[in-house]
This record gives sequence, structure tokens and C-alpha cells, in this order.
Amino acid sequence: MVNTEEDALLLENNLIKRYKPRYNVLLKDDKTYPSICVQNEYFPRVFKTRKIIRNGSTYFGPYSHLPSMYAVLDLIKHLYPLRTCNLNLSPENISSGKFNVCLEYHIKNCAGPCIGQQSQEEYMKNIGEIKEILKGNTNEISRLLLEQMQVLAAEMKFEEAQKVKEKYLLIENYRSKSEVVSAVLHNVDVFSIEEEEPNTAFINYLHITNGCINQAFTFEYKKRLNETKEELLTLGIIEMRERYKSTSKEIIVPFELDMELNNVVFTVPQRGDKKKLLELSILNVKQYKADRLKQAEKLNPEQRSMRLMKEIQEELHLKELPMQIECFDNSNIQGSDAVAACVVFKKVKPSKKDYRKYLIKTVVGPDDYASMKEVVRRRYQRAIDENTPLPNLIITDGGKGQMEVVREVIEEELHLSIPIAGLAKDNRHRTSELWFGFPPQAIGIKQQSPLFRLLTQIQDEVHRFAITFHRDKRSKRQVASALDSIKGIGEKTKTALLKEFKSVKRIREASLEDISKVVGEAKAKIVKAGLEME
Repeated sequence: MVNTEEDALLLENNLIKRYKPRYNVLLKDDKTYPSICVQNEYFPRVFKTRKIIRNGSTYFGPYSHLPSMYAVLDLIKHLYPLRTCNLNLSPENISSGKFNVCLEYHIKNCAGPCIGQQSQEEYMKNIGEIKEILKGNTNEISRLLLEQMQVLAAEMKFEEAQKVKEKYLLIENYRSKSEVVSAVLHNVDVFSIEEEEPNTAFINYLHITNGCINQAFTFEYKKRLNETKEELLTLGIIEMRERYKSTSKEIIVPFELDMELNNVVFTVPQRGDKKKLLELSILNVKQYKADRLKQAEKLNPEQRSMRLMKEIQEELHLKELPMQIECFDNSNIQGSDAVAACVVFKKVKPSKKDYRKYLIKTVVGPDDYASMKEVVRRRYQRAIDENTPLPNLIITDGGKGQMEVVREVIEEELHLSIPIAGLAKDNRHRTSELWFGFPPQAIGIKQQSPLFRLLTQIQDEVHRFAITFHRDKRSKRQVASALDSIKGIGEKTKTALLKEFKSVKRIREASLEDISKVVGEAKAKIVKAGLEME
């Protein structure tokens, strides 16, 4: 078992090469993940290869992520004029004039070592710098190029200085695409750990060279003997340093560890660049954990529901999981057509068959608090009378005032013990805060978290349900009042007209002939005349 996708790809490739499974033909040939080869020659070539030949050549890789490899090769091509031919450029062949320059020389991609235009010493200097780039050591090369450029400029050799400057800018641009953490950090390992109940932990490993992150991996560990976080991190450090042949003399960790390594210093940073680096590692491991969680929840949606319910239980310190959550909202215009709504979420999913609408019966005028008290009283008094399950959490679409009136009904009138929370909105009518407790306290929840999105969904759903009911009621009242004002039209006629034309507007726009087909000519004339008088 391996811990990353990259390791899995490389291991799969090796096993297929070794065992040659009958039905897996994709990698059974000699094709493998490529490396970059610096050939062992008098004028070395640098190229991509899938074969490792032990002839003194230097190999970097393998690269399972091909864009990374091509980005490095592209940088090298723009920085250094290297030969790409397969000619045997021995000193004897070059001095005998055996070769002629090719197109690469004329388009300035090659400096012409085949005809002696470039010395072997100059060429090997470029190869040395290329090896440093492939190792990730671009910091020193940038410094040397900058010094060389300044010396040439001081000597008035501006054309040569410009060429060096172009190389310097190419390397700086390449480095800017990497995560630069600090110019002073070099050959440092960073480890962080994040646990996931009940028996899983994730460990992130970063390796820093010349202030840049050139290795970053996150691994999943399964607890077997109920190991502590400190014990797991200790095991992870030993395993990863061995796997990646790390020789770092400093290891940055999030807490003190009871372990010692020869000539290695363990650091728990409190501030500065090392602290920022540790925070970056922690961010990586948390993101990896979140991604793995999303994958697992796609396969098992119940796992997501259980996780969110546990989060709510922990944030609000509830005694039991909120298996059933109910949320209330009022809707009216200056007290007219006052209604309320209750939405029900079971296992954090909408249970629409349990949604309820309420006409406000005892409140006159725009009084949201009194309306809320009436609705909550009616709902839970009926639940008590019919012995139906009560919710594990009540949420009001409002802040402290709404919470208080709900508490008065639940605790003082009905003598129930149900936790009450409130959802407040900002001036743009967006969910902004969760309130809980008495006196109410704001609960800090990250606005991009799954829990906050769930609470926003609940609040938006109860608002939608309440306002839709209010609009329907107001529309029916307006339709009814327009037809009620026409003398000589009874309920039967109004019902027939609305069934056929759906609205007063369509009745008004219909012809006398069309209306006559529904209610007869005599009543059609009365309806037409009545609507035209409005």
C-alpha cells in the first residue's frame, strides 16, 4: 500500500513490468514514466528518456506529472544553447572538420560545438548550471548571473550583459511560479499532522531548498495500536525521510516530539518565516483531509450527514445529535396576509412532506414576535397532544429577539427542553451569524465551511417557503376582491371563471364571446361591465 497517487502510479508501473499480468497491457511494454537524462559525453546532451542506462549518465526523475518535466526542459532550452544531434563529438572528430553546422546553429539554439565554435569548458559550465536547476537549486544560479551581469555592465560590455540579463529574468520567472517561502531557508524538512476520527491520520511533508518548496507530499496513516498523534508523527518522519533520502539537518514540527536523530535539530516555530512555512504545511494537510472526505462522502452520503450533525452537536454543545431540525419564519406586508412557515430537516436533509404552513389567526397588525409565538405554540402543543416526535433543535430566522419569544413558549408555557438557535442576516439579507444560548452568543463558523452552507440552506429554504405561501395568499385575496365587487356574480361563477382563465387579468383581456362560453352570455356581460368599471 502506498500513500499518494504519484507513488501509486510509479508502483503500478514497476509491478506491471515485473509480473507482466496477462490482461493488463497498458504498461507491459518497455514504456515507463520519463526522466531527464544528462548524457555522459564529451559534449553532453540533455533530453527526455524512458530508459535508464547505467553508463555514467545522470538522471533526474521519474516524472509522473509530465507538464512539470516539460516546463523544466523548456526553461533549459531558453537558457542554454545545447546540441540536440546524435553526432559523436569527440575532440578528434571536431578537429578534423568532420561535421557541418545544422539549422539549430543558424537559429541560435546551438553554439556550434561540432565545428569548434564553443569550447568544451564553456559547454560543461552550462551543464553544471543545468544540473543545479534540475536539483531545484536556482537561487545560487540567479545570484551568479546577477553578479556576472553587473560586472559586464561595469566593463561597458552591454550586449553580453543583456544576454546574461535575459537568462537571469528567465530563471526568476521560473522561480516565481514556485512557492517561495524564504530566501534564507535551505535544506529544511517540514511536517504537520491532522487526525480524522476514528483511526486515521494525515501527515504532510515539505522539503525546502534555497527558499523554495521542491517536494510536497501528504500521506494517510491508519492507526493500529491506538497510537497518539505524537507517535504517528514520529513514525511518519522516520518513514518519509528514509523514502525520500532526506539529509536535512533541521525539521520543523507543530509540537515537541520525544525523538532524536543524529545531527538533526527539531524546531517548533513561534513566529517568522518558519512559522509561516509550518502554517502552509498545516493548510496542505487540512486540504488533503477535506478532499479525501469529499471523495468518501460521494460514495457514502450518510457519512456527510453524520459529520455535519456531529459538527452542530460540538459547536452548540448539544446533548444529542440534531437528527431533526425545525426552522420558522414569518411573512407579511404591514401586517396584511400574515403567514408563517416551518421547514423540517431530518439528518440535515429537507423533509418536504413535514413542511407546514400557518395562517396567523390571533395577531392584528405587523407584530413578528407575537406571530412567532402563536405559530410555535400551535405546532408544539399539537405535537404534545398527538405524541409526535419533537425536534432536537429549533432555529429561528432571526436574531436574539426571535430566540427569546420562542424560548418563552417552549420553556415557560409548554415546559419543554429543546435547544434554540437563531440565524441573523446582514444588511444584504444574507446569512451572517449563528446565535445560541441564553443570553445568546454568536458562534464562530467559517463562512465557506460545509456547516455554514447547511445553515444558509435552512434559512433560505424557510424564507422561500414562507414568502411563496404569502404571495399565493395575497394573490388569491386580490383576485377574489376584484370579482367580489361585481354585483350579480356568485361563488359558482367566480370559481368557473378562475378555473378557465386562471387570473383576473386574463378574464379582463378575454373577449365577451370567450367568457360567454364559460358562464353564459348574460353573466358574461355583467362580468365585462364590472371589470371595465374598475
